[in-house]
Amino acid sequence: MKKRTSAAERALFYCTECGNESPKWFGKCPRCHAWNTAVEASPDSIGRSRVASRAGRGGYASPAAAPVKLDAIEVGAEDRWTSGIGELDRVLGGGLVPGSLVLIGGDPGVGKSTLALGLASALARQRRAVLYVTGEESPRQTKMRAERLALKDPDLPLYVQAEVELGAIVAQADALTPALLVIDSIQTLFTSDVDAAPGSVSQVRECGLRLLRLAKERSLPILLIGHVTKDGAVAGPRTLEHMVDAVLYLEGDRHHGYRILSAAKNRFGSTHEIGVFEMRGDGLIEVANPSERLLRERGEPAPGSVIVASIEGTRPLLVELQALVAPTHFANPQRVAQGVDPRRLSVVIAVLEKRAGLSLAGADVFVNVAGGIRLEEPAADLGLALALASSLRDKPVPPDRIAVGEIGLGGELRPVPQLARRLAEAKRLGFRSAIVPRRSLEDAPASGRAFAVHTAASLAEAIAQAMGE
Repeated sequence: MKKRTSAAERALFYCTECGNESPKWFGKCPRCHAWNTAVEASPDSIGRSRVASRAGRGGYASPAAAPVKLDAIEVGAEDRWTSGIGELDRVLGGGLVPGSLVLIGGDPGVGKSTLALGLASALARQRRAVLYVTGEESPRQTKMRAERLALKDPDLPLYVQAEVELGAIVAQADALTPALLVIDSIQTLFTSDVDAAPGSVSQVRECGLRLLRLAKERSLPILLIGHVTKDGAVAGPRTLEHMVDAVLYLEGDRHHGYRILSAAKNRFGSTHEIGVFEMRGDGLIEVANPSERLLRERGEPAPGSVIVASIEGTRPLLVELQALVAPTHFANPQRVAQGVDPRRLSVVIAVLEKRAGLSLAGADVFVNVAGGIRLEEPAADLGLALALASSLRDKPVPPDRIAVGEIGLGGELRPVPQLARRLAEAKRLGFRSAIVPRRSLEDAPASGRAFAVHTAASLAEAIAQAMGE
């Protein structure tokens, strides 16, 4: 006769968010409606995990954080550590803040570990001790990357630990008392208090929360490296992005040498700043003047090429926007955009057809931003429209002219902010004219021989000026 399994021996599934138990696996918790929070464990281990979890989730002060009157809290200027990597410090808001938890995400091979090791070595050169924890590589592999980055000083206080158990990492941090802790990566860590595999939702959430407490209690800046999913978000729970102080993304086409570092969240600075790096054999090298570097690779003037002046944070950025309009051989014309939002491209094409009288219904449209840069602000609309019109009519836009302006659905040109800074950067790089919205004329510098400012009230008028009609 088959022995019946007791209830104490049967495995259960429980939700790591609300503790809801179920005899079978569930994708969405029926109680709290959270996704991917089901963990399989025995009833006894569920109880132990809950007790350990509650014991390790206290406040930032021990044994408990007492309430403080708002007026009694002393607030001063944030103490920042400048790493010496100007592009990284720009994105962080001026430097690394002690006690901050920073998350860096990006595609595999884009340079996350190289950037983290570069930051660690920069602080180590300032005689600040750094603990670099690697859960994916051996210490020998990390040493090989350090040699590629020319880190051969034997006196650097840079320590490497190959460990994935969170308790051992915290113990080593207590012994070394480093100025910076680097975790590469957060998906490899685990704690024995949670019955789940490393990289699971519950493990990533619990390890992230404990590292947050470690950073706040000891004013220790911690840098986390995270993998990304297919849609570009950091793998693991979205709560990990909410609990950290800054979320940075390192992006770039692997076929291009440039990498863009941007901030999706920053509690200590702006999220509009970007850092530009170039991937070389000796690591990531910061690009101090990205506009000049990107335009240096521009080819001969051709139809469909327009220079666009964009603002990224506090820095104007001039990039080349290329468009190719060709007859289609398919029932549905192709719309391919690289570096531009495809939905924005569809809007510009519709306005061109409806308001400017250009027919693109029977043509394939290909758009590319040179250098792997991504344009997101609406000020690039006019340049995109002029590039499409130039390719369609096979007439080039003058190579010494830039375009700045937002396009409305009625075909009107809307003003853009910080126009004077955009035009000043264009003038500095040798451009001689610009096409801007007429309503931005009060923000534009006076037109002269060295630099002429042409204004237009509508898209059709701007196309006529750009084509010399």
